[in-house]
Amino acid sequence: MNDPHAADPDGILPIDTRRRFLEECAGGIGLAALWHLMADEGRAADPLPAVNPMAPRAPHFAPTARNVIFFFMAGAPSQLDLFDPKPAMRKWQGQGLPESMQDDLVDNFKKIAKIWASPREFKPYGQSGIEFSDFVPHMGTCADDISMVRSMYTDVTNHHPGQLLMNCGVPMFGRPSMGSWVTYGLGSESANLPGYVVLTSKSGKTGIAGGTSNWSSGFLPSTYRGVTFRSSGDAVLHLSSPGGVSRLTQRARLDALRDLNRKRRLATGDVEIDSRIASYELAFRMQAAVPELQDFSNEPQYIRRMYGVDDEKTRAFGANCLLARRMVERGVRFVQIYHSTWDDHKDLIKNHTKNCEITDRPTAALLKDLKQRGLLDSTLVVWGAEFGRSPMNEVRLASPDPGREGRDHHALAFTTWLAGGGVKPGQVVGKTDDIGFNVVEDKMHVHDLQATILHCLGLDHTSLTYRHQGRDFRLTDIGGQVAKKLLA
Repeated sequence: MNDPHAADPDGILPIDTRRRFLEECAGGIGLAALWHLMADEGRAADPLPAVNPMAPRAPHFAPTARNVIFFFMAGAPSQLDLFDPKPAMRKWQGQGLPESMQDDLVDNFKKIAKIWASPREFKPYGQSGIEFSDFVPHMGTCADDISMVRSMYTDVTNHHPGQLLMNCGVPMFGRPSMGSWVTYGLGSESANLPGYVVLTSKSGKTGIAGGTSNWSSGFLPSTYRGVTFRSSGDAVLHLSSPGGVSRLTQRARLDALRDLNRKRRLATGDVEIDSRIASYELAFRMQAAVPELQDFSNEPQYIRRMYGVDDEKTRAFGANCLLARRMVERGVRFVQIYHSTWDDHKDLIKNHTKNCEITDRPTAALLKDLKQRGLLDSTLVVWGAEFGRSPMNEVRLASPDPGREGRDHHALAFTTWLAGGGVKPGQVVGKTDDIGFNVVEDKMHVHDLQATILHCLGLDHTSLTYRHQGRDFRLTDIGGQVAKKLLA
């Protein structure tokens, strides 16, 4: 038998044709590609594998949603003037709270406050007949896709701790946010964008009380922290390379940094270095991906009109909604859209009018756009805030000035709605009393909402834990039950 290697003492054959190359080397190319894929997931036979902490991971069970878009209306909108009609309040107009309800109050001011019936008009929408106020007529057109929860309650009535409880599960600093827990549990399907993105806008008043603590990764590795995008200018500050630095030079610098960081990781065992390496690599990829993400020029004119991105009043919020849709299309796992502030202790009608004119149309546009693209089934959309507003009027006690009424913070009863992602559409869950003061049916705590969101993503909230300082922590702390009435 002739040995083709016999005439080649060095064992190196000339590869002089494409066919010969494929015959001799194809297996090696395949193995090299396989090694690269396995190394990216931390499975390669390497003393220090290049682990991608955001690589997609399997859920605990089959999910009904792959992505989440969470509208967070910081400052707390009035559910009584948007989503929870109380016509019976009119017979209580100007009267104090019944003594039986005052047992739940610790604030003497509230005890002498007078009931203020909402002046808004409500009407039913769609086949489901869910009622929405004239503040939010565009959201009303999405009634048949929405599951309205009118029985939410929480534990705190101050903005910052209330926002932390809703986002991080406890009313204190240093805990991971919901988006961080989700990306820790599932990773991300986007290679070129962060797994958890935060988009912000405001109505010209103050910003978000809790600030960046609402999207902190806490004690989880920093790669799971929410990345803030801006709706105009550079989406992420300092993302662009300095002038005169080519992409080739930038790549060489990152390679050198990666090698140095891996040496340090091997010497110290500090897993946070993996997050640092991953963040540098992601930033490099984002330099190419983000400009394309923000370029709306390829969006049809009717889509731009629907979101209001060319309208001065809705531009910032509408752009954030359109960015959110484009992000979930590209595999971003968790998008949070913050709008502030709804904290109207006075001039509620005037200020809520402004905020609803900014947010109502783009919110409905996002739901409709997701649905027409077949994305609503796999995207869970949540709309809510840290708590609600009271049935009582705040201004009239100090100064009887009609038209300047406002409402105080209210933790005992408020409204949140969900759509898509395995949630049963076109229904109302829960009920409050005749003046919207207390929940009387299907009470749902903040931890129950969090457990339900995780459930839709295929995550058991009691099993999604992280050991820190000798204890296993979780988003829902020591509470939470999945709200089965919400599920399709």
